[in-house]
Amino acid sequence: MGKATLSVKAPAKLNLFLHVTGRRVNGYHELQSLFTLIDLTDTLHFTVRDDGLIRRTNEIVGLPAQDDLVVRAAKLLQQSTGTSLGVDISVEKVIPSGGGLGGGSSDAATTLMSLNTLWGIGLSQQELIKLGVQLGADVPFFIFGQTAIATGIGEQLKAFPLRPVYYLILRPNLAIPTPLIFKDEGLVRNSPVLDDMVLREGYAQWEQAKFFARNDLEPVALRLFPALANLINDLKEAGFVFRMTGSGSCFFMPFLSLEGVEATKQAVEQWLIEHKPSLSVEQLFVAKGL
Repeated sequence: MGKATLSVKAPAKLNLFLHVTGRRVNGYHELQSLFTLIDLTDTLHFTVRDDGLIRRTNEIVGLPAQDDLVVRAAKLLQQSTGTSLGVDISVEKVIPSGGGLGGGSSDAATTLMSLNTLWGIGLSQQELIKLGVQLGADVPFFIFGQTAIATGIGEQLKAFPLRPVYYLILRPNLAIPTPLIFKDEGLVRNSPVLDDMVLREGYAQWEQAKFFARNDLEPVALRLFPALANLINDLKEAGFVFRMTGSGSCFFMPFLSLEGVEATKQAVEQWLIEHKPSLSVEQLFVAKGL
């Protein structure tokens, strides 16, 4: 009998808004955020091993295997459950690192869910979420797997059905380390938690592809990276209003139709050619909400 194998796509995310609502004594930040999945994906390939070894079988520039969340996720699940099985994992990376799109967290969540099946462990979704939060605050959302309001440090999730829309995503040639943003003294840490009525109003605005609330991390990122601030402010003056996802560096705009997002993409590409020739237009792409 051949070894059990599985190939799974791991989607990226956007934070449609992100408020930092407090900080715990252990240093973790509490937040309220609306997470949604998009169709930009990494692909993970798993092959079960009988000898208990856990290996990533491909090289990823700038990410040693021992630091990769997929390896850490596999080891956490193995140690937590006592399984004698191991796994070979290869990762086809498409989601850019340091962009606020959650690629590493999505890969970790996909690893936990896939090995839960391949290893025959049978943990519930909630049990996997409890493991996932040990790997990172975004991991529980990817295990939850649907548009949701996240509170706590990101592990408390409530489904928030949202009309799928299209997104124009700007990816600057810049990776922003998340800890750099969260440790900044200028970060607002006391935003109010939005109540259900405000969220329903926000939902209505998203039905029209309009922004609501804000991303508390964005002002910090723009202050720390002036070139990024210049780009975003110049785009805004030209009529293209983007919002940052997560801790950056990616920014997005929502659209109701594919035609609308494609037309704006062409307009932004032309603007970039005329005003920011050093910025590659390949750093602008369209994604669909899931």
